[in-house]
Amino acid sequence: MAAQALIVIDVQNDFCPGGALAVSGGHEIVPLVNRLIEDFDHVILTQDWHPAGHSSFASTHTGKQAFGTVELPYGTQTLWPEHCVQGTPGADFHPDLVWTKAEMVVRKGFRSAIDSYSAFRENDHTTPTGLAGYLRERGFGRLTLAGLATDFCVAYSALDARAEGFEVTVRMDASRAIDLGGSLDAMVGKMRDAGVTLA
Repeated sequence: MAAQALIVIDVQNDFCPGGALAVSGGHEIVPLVNRLIEDFDHVILTQDWHPAGHSSFASTHTGKQAFGTVELPYGTQTLWPEHCVQGTPGADFHPDLVWTKAEMVVRKGFRSAIDSYSAFRENDHTTPTGLAGYLRERGFGRLTLAGLATDFCVAYSALDARAEGFEVTVRMDASRAIDLGGSLDAMVGKMRDAGVTLA
């Protein structure tokens, strides 16, 4: 049986209440995620890590508002409030997250011209983060994902992991969604269709 790893997605201050892009109830998952970290022998974290003036920030585009969209070379991009800017407290992991056991931290969204929801590929769906190769080289075939937000970074990571041939389970109890215009139902459907186990 293939080895398994836990991937904890973006449990960062800016995605928790009081943060710049707060996910409702985002902080509630921290005790659950901590228990998962205890239970798994192998843990990987992702960290949203944007430079100032990132192309996904509404403030970068004159006259644009957060949660609107803009066309970028790789397609339609949702515009976000400035969040998880490199080196700011908002980009730090939640202070109650017990993450010292993590064997790897994958930073994403650091290319200023392209956003990155997935832990595996940038939003152009072609530029890899290197995570798939790392997991394969270490013999991991089964992945469990949890974190923020269910309908964006967790779901995109799960779909890309399935496309890379991994068995994937998403812990819905240890994830929370933004749910922008029905995005949660849409992404849950896509994950089910792709063979992701929703637990």
